[in-house]
Amino acid sequence: MSTGTTDPTSSPERRPPAPPRLELLRRFVNTRNVEEATDRLDDVPGLIAWLGEEGFPRSDHLSRADLNRVRAVREALRAVALANNEGGRDPEAEATMDEAAHRAGLTIRFRDGGSVVEPERAGVDAAIGSLLAIVHDAMRDGTWSRFKACRSDECQWAFYDSSRNRGGHWCTMAVCGSRMKARAYRDRNAKSRPQRTGSSGRERGAAQRS
Repeated sequence: MSTGTTDPTSSPERRPPAPPRLELLRRFVNTRNVEEATDRLDDVPGLIAWLGEEGFPRSDHLSRADLNRVRAVREALRAVALANNEGGRDPEAEATMDEAAHRAGLTIRFRDGGSVVEPERAGVDAAIGSLLAIVHDAMRDGTWSRFKACRSDECQWAFYDSSRNRGGHWCTMAVCGSRMKARAYRDRNAKSRPQRTGSSGRERGAAQRS
């Protein structure tokens, strides 16, 4: 959803923000605006700028391959967020995340009487690993199922479903929800109309000529 604000990843419907670390993940997924066909990670300089803005260690030596890996993980997260919305799974997206986690060297570290999941690698793989560690932690604390992407194919905006019953489907009911309901209504009406066949038209024409 377009916001008209200066921040292209800000929430279009002013939903309550996600818990802080999931909010970072939401901003990451929303670096690509499907509806407006824009992408903050369109090139390597854009990736470097975003990593710096989000507090990741700065690196000016990233490659196109690094960019492609980041974007692949982003779209895998979007796919899993869509699956959260539908109550299902996306095995292909999960496999992409598995591969990225392995490359990042995600490992459990014990400290201060607790444990954390952290990447062993440096550079862009460390950033990817840190993002995937957020997913792990959210799955463990029960908030991951609230991380969703809008059901509208034209939107797919990531949002945090803070509703009591976790039943939110749209980034905003006022726009995407209404749009999809109107489309479903038109489809139902189209299916309920009687279809006029070509043969019946020819028969009427023949009757008029006789």
